[in-house]
Amino acid sequence: MGEYINVAETFGCDVFNDSVMQERLPKKVYKELKKTIQEGKELSMEIADVVAHEMKEWAIEKGATHYSHWFQPLTGVTAEKHDAFITAPMENGKVLMSFSGKELIKGEPDASSFPSGGLRATFEARGYTAWDCTSPAFVRHDAAGGILCIPTAFCSYTGEALDQKTPLLRSMEAVNTQALRLIRLFGNTTSKKVTPSVGAEQEYFLIDKDKWLQRKDLTYTGRTLFGAMPPKGQEMDDHYLGTIRQRISAYMKEVNEECWKLGISAKTQHNEVAPAQHELAPIYEAANVAADHNQMMMRILKKVASRHGMRCLLHEKPFAGVNGSGKHNNWSLTTDDGINLLEPGKTPHENIQFLLVLTCILKAVDEHADLLRESAADVGNDHRLGGNEAPPAVISVFLGEQLEDVLEQLISTGMATHSKKGSKLETGVKTLPDFMKDATDRNRTSPFAFTGNKFEFRMVGSRDSISSCNVVLNTIAAEVFKEACDRLEAAPDFELAVHDLIKEYATDHQRIVFNGNGYAPEWEEEAKRRGLPILRSMVDAIPALTTEKSVKLFESFGVFTRAELESRAEIQYEIYAKAINIEAKTMIDIATKQIIPAVIKYTTVLAQSINEVKAVGEIDTSVQLGLLKEASKLLKETNIAMKALGDLVAEFPSYPEGEDRAKFCRNQIVPAMEALRAPVDALEMIVDKEMWPMPSYGDLIFEV
Repeated sequence: MGEYINVAETFGCDVFNDSVMQERLPKKVYKELKKTIQEGKELSMEIADVVAHEMKEWAIEKGATHYSHWFQPLTGVTAEKHDAFITAPMENGKVLMSFSGKELIKGEPDASSFPSGGLRATFEARGYTAWDCTSPAFVRHDAAGGILCIPTAFCSYTGEALDQKTPLLRSMEAVNTQALRLIRLFGNTTSKKVTPSVGAEQEYFLIDKDKWLQRKDLTYTGRTLFGAMPPKGQEMDDHYLGTIRQRISAYMKEVNEECWKLGISAKTQHNEVAPAQHELAPIYEAANVAADHNQMMMRILKKVASRHGMRCLLHEKPFAGVNGSGKHNNWSLTTDDGINLLEPGKTPHENIQFLLVLTCILKAVDEHADLLRESAADVGNDHRLGGNEAPPAVISVFLGEQLEDVLEQLISTGMATHSKKGSKLETGVKTLPDFMKDATDRNRTSPFAFTGNKFEFRMVGSRDSISSCNVVLNTIAAEVFKEACDRLEAAPDFELAVHDLIKEYATDHQRIVFNGNGYAPEWEEEAKRRGLPILRSMVDAIPALTTEKSVKLFESFGVFTRAELESRAEIQYEIYAKAINIEAKTMIDIATKQIIPAVIKYTTVLAQSINEVKAVGEIDTSVQLGLLKEASKLLKETNIAMKALGDLVAEFPSYPEGEDRAKFCRNQIVPAMEALRAPVDALEMIVDKEMWPMPSYGDLIFEV
């Protein structure tokens, strides 16, 4: 049995959190830092020096030798540069350990090698990292020893955001300002801050490390580019919430412990739908902290898997034919004194503030559905969205029976007079207690579903940062809140105006509400009739970033400039094209060096076997001959498809970087990859398993 830890004592032990600061910092310094964290006040260098000294002393006690400004550039992963605490040697040969306020609040990593989308020339290397004091520093322990990690924003020499965190913090300020205006209209004079609260459920696959090493496609691209389905997939539904196997339980236990030490509130763990798929969900926290913690969680999932002889796959679709992985982003708005603006209460039809917030969000999502879809655009997500396993690629809002009924009352009469109540759930078994069920069921096919007191955005890819979607949610909410407040503050009769506004928003934006089956083929036709945007691929979605509507939205709240949006669109196109090109080259490499030689060997052995059997006498060799003919036919198809893909890969550099190259990949290379995969997967079902050059799907997902 493994060693058990005291969670209450362990939680946050490697975090420079509020209790550590209160204990170690002088009272005046602590108060000033808290003002900065809570109210956005500027931090003086004098205060920063004291904080830095105490942070360094604490980190050294935790075993840290280096510090790092930990940031999130537009590469899809985090970045860090480690600096030791030591100073230049003194005359006596000794060194001091120091860390100044300047080193705490500002760093200068080389920005030239990070994606900028044309914001800066390659030779312009200067970039700055700035301490995000609202997300606590932490000490991370790994093979490099102890590293003090300081969460930071990353921007260029001229101030443009080069990362995920900077626009997220800007969007949080925007929605805070407008949400405060809104609740003041309803008489709330005590709340000082409204924060987007986020919980990100993380799905992932675990496979055996030795088998992973035998798959070039997994090692180079994170997903299987070839692979025939095993006799059993997920059709029995026996993996979902099933008993967790001991090897996986040991892994999850260590993941939890690592998360808890770093203050990540890992709470719920279970087997997911697909074989070898699992999920880990944390408790809700401020959006920027949630984004940081999710990045830390993904690193922990991978690191701990290696210790257990496994590999953690975070790709959205590592295996064709079984469910892929997402990251459900649960979003709400919460005041500093604990009021959730998305809490309907027991009688939502009477909760006018809630109805205004709700209809504002309906308007925001309807008007910016393309932008919200783009925020979840990812190369891997193209294989997942709309595949009867995840939300469709059409944005809609699920409200449930109770709120849909309230909405219909508002639209038809302008007044809501009642709310549907939950009834008693009777099990029919005397020994089981009856209990009150919710007034509304859930809809797992909806991309944006109201689930009690929050919205669950289910489109985000499993390896993506949650920053992008929360930037969009925060900013579009801020825009509609501002419009509503502008009108209501100028209205002579607030009560009348707010009821009119709720009815107007509900009526004008009811097309975005859909409570039915999002997987049904009829829904796409219905979505077309409603005029909702249908953006099937990442390449289709990227233009949403740079429409005049989006530029106006983001610039009006200081979240992005036009140049920043254009740069992000270019980066997205570049990421797509590079990922597809790598996948195509990997397919060619595997087909050339592994698949074709294996099939040639198999057909040669088969031909020799036929000749040897025939030499014995009049024995029927029709079965062997049929296999030989079929394998040879598929081998020829494989070779033709491989050469066709090779020609397209050779053509790849001739297309200009950006949209043209991405469209070439989407329209020509992707279909050519599918054409190569088809005969190879068919060959896998014929060729002797001992001769097949890589582990099968069955080996990968059922033998963990």
